[in-house]
Amino acid sequence: MARVLYISYDGLLEPLGQSQVLQYLKNLAEYHDITLVSYEKPADWTQVAKRKALKKIVKEAGIRWIPLRYHKSPTALATSYDLLRGFFVCTYLNIRYRIQIVHARSYVASVLALALKRIFKKCFIFDMRGFWADEKLDSGTWQPNSRIYRVSKWFEKQFLTNADVVVSLTHAGVSAIKQFPYLKDSLPRFEVISTCTNLDLFRSIPKQKNKQFTLGYVGTTTNRYMFDPVIECFKILLKIRPNSRFLIINKTEHQYIQERLNAHGISKDQVELRTAEYSEVPQLMSQMDANILFIKPVFATLATAPTKFGEFLACGIPCLSNSGAGDMGKILNEEDVGVVIDEFSSPELEKAVVKLIKLIEESQIQTRCITVASKYFSLNEGVNKYNEIYNSLILD
Repeated sequence: MARVLYISYDGLLEPLGQSQVLQYLKNLAEYHDITLVSYEKPADWTQVAKRKALKKIVKEAGIRWIPLRYHKSPTALATSYDLLRGFFVCTYLNIRYRIQIVHARSYVASVLALALKRIFKKCFIFDMRGFWADEKLDSGTWQPNSRIYRVSKWFEKQFLTNADVVVSLTHAGVSAIKQFPYLKDSLPRFEVISTCTNLDLFRSIPKQKNKQFTLGYVGTTTNRYMFDPVIECFKILLKIRPNSRFLIINKTEHQYIQERLNAHGISKDQVELRTAEYSEVPQLMSQMDANILFIKPVFATLATAPTKFGEFLACGIPCLSNSGAGDMGKILNEEDVGVVIDEFSSPELEKAVVKLIKLIEESQIQTRCITVASKYFSLNEGVNKYNEIYNSLILD
């Protein structure tokens, strides 16, 4: 049994925390002593009923949860404060519970893990979740020569050269990292564990016969995601199947989404825009016939593996996506569970929508999607891989 300190700068109360932190740790806690430090956003923390219910779940799973408050602005000062407080908390936890492994989710958490490794000689797992600094650059949030970008890339180098294990979401991401000059003579140990899906929760549910064709979209529409081409595809779909509808599940961007829909002349009668709790998403996905997931094909997205991709496939729903986004295009093409485009021109989008409709009409498409989800995104497989990593580190 390993004594593990898991640090996440994402809150456990967030949808991402529910799907990509708690789902793993609930299972890993059966074999290891898990202490979790997360940073909770104030708006989430004020939801008392939800918070109490989550505390009960975490406690019953045998996880020791220390929720800290997340501070947003001013960015540099807020993050520095969070890190300083986190360092004192994690130092205490390290001593109190005789931690052996520090498992850090993404970059900010890895600053704390790196400090604990250097000061207390703990094993350090850099669960990178993508090229975070380059995501900020590609989204326009940071500039190439800005101090914050250069500092973040310096830390990235420290993480990669000091980690006992580097976990990447994609094989494409690992291939890119291996080209970094400073790793030429000393590659770290890599493990690829994609954003896994709880296949007991996300599963195919029989659809109503003769219902409207429903195009689905789940999650954020900004930053690395491209939403306007998705709307263009829905407009093309309406020309082919005029009675189709667009079901969008999104938490915080309703105003922006409505603005973009209005700009494209999409009637409100053809769209259902709503929020949903994590536990409600599978039922809503069951209403969808297909989904679209377009991500900017830039360097940072080589390491991208959206959680919703595996969830859609687990629900038996094929996907239209673009090349250059992690391993998605390769999986969709090789397994024949979706359509991949190389450019966003109107003719290419039209061809893609037609191909997607034909794919949906195939009798075995749902079964193929579910099989592929089990092959690439099984939560049990992900838990097994983390379990193997933990065991290997305490035995070394």
